[in-house]
Amino acid sequence: MPHVQLAGLKKAYGSHVALQDISLDIERGHFFTLLGPSGCGKTTLLRAIAGFHRQDQGDILLEGQSISHLNANERDVGMVFQDYAVFPHLSVFDNVAFGLVQKKLSRSEIQQRVSDILATVQLESYAQRMPHQLSGGQQQRVGLARALVIRPKVLLMDEPLSNLDAKLRVDLRRDIRALQQRLGITTLYVTHDQEEALSLSDQICVMHNGVVQQVGSPWDIYQAPANRFVATFVGSNNFFDIDRRADGQSYLLGQAIDGHLPDDRLMRPGIGASVRPEKIKVNASLQGPGIQIAGRIRQSMFSGRELQLTVEVEGYGVVDALVSPSVDNVNLHLNDAVQLSIASADLQYFEPGETGARIP
Repeated sequence: MPHVQLAGLKKAYGSHVALQDISLDIERGHFFTLLGPSGCGKTTLLRAIAGFHRQDQGDILLEGQSISHLNANERDVGMVFQDYAVFPHLSVFDNVAFGLVQKKLSRSEIQQRVSDILATVQLESYAQRMPHQLSGGQQQRVGLARALVIRPKVLLMDEPLSNLDAKLRVDLRRDIRALQQRLGITTLYVTHDQEEALSLSDQICVMHNGVVQQVGSPWDIYQAPANRFVATFVGSNNFFDIDRRADGQSYLLGQAIDGHLPDDRLMRPGIGASVRPEKIKVNASLQGPGIQIAGRIRQSMFSGRELQLTVEVEGYGVVDALVSPSVDNVNLHLNDAVQLSIASADLQYFEPGETGARIP
């Protein structure tokens, strides 16, 4: 049985439909991420699970039992907020102990549980400090400790790292994942950061306009996007129109695709193709069926591990390629001629429209 089940959730604010028939199964101990752009409904969904918003239709079940009728403080979930939400007038210890005090636990048990969780989040030496004496990352650890100390069945996290600088985000998300795996706690995590979702999650739910677009492992979401929106939103992608000519051959960027397209559905107007930038080879021979395209460098950005190249293909616009840096390619300059190679196997095809389905 799934640990958390969402069955047909709907939520509207006046004429705006925030959630449209959301049904999800979340397994015990999984790190499950709700990923999507601002306004897609992911935070509304998380807050409905927490009990801060009541859905208009549908049900929320925890361990097979409906919790939709329960108040937020009765749902046995812990919540970590984007803005830390620590009490400025309370010490770190008292912030973390707050929920236990509300539960009227004994002083000795509160002392033990708070001390244990502060050690877990590496804040044991900060117990008597006030929030203003802490960094942003430390304040977020306080929020995490306060959510975990009550020993919830489910941990909910609403973009907890978005207010932190880039280096601290990477460090803290590594710590959060390690802690979640060690505790084995079912976690629902909201973010708009694709890299964060891919690196943290067991399962990702991509949302758009209040609708679930795809649920899958990070690998499946990236390598086999369900539709154009997922392919566009998760990671970088190049999209091209397919040109089906009278000779029956399909053309991409002016070049005949070597090898037949998957089936006759690709003959319809509006069918598009995509290829990830890292799949494109620059000034390298093509192994097997595919296309080779001449272009000129329009931008080159070296970032250490990667070299990002923007190449203009005359008459067709620009193509982004992502390659491993080498002595040869890091010295490419503006207007230098290059050859791009795209293997047929690395092309994916999509129906027309923003959420047009991928054609397998």
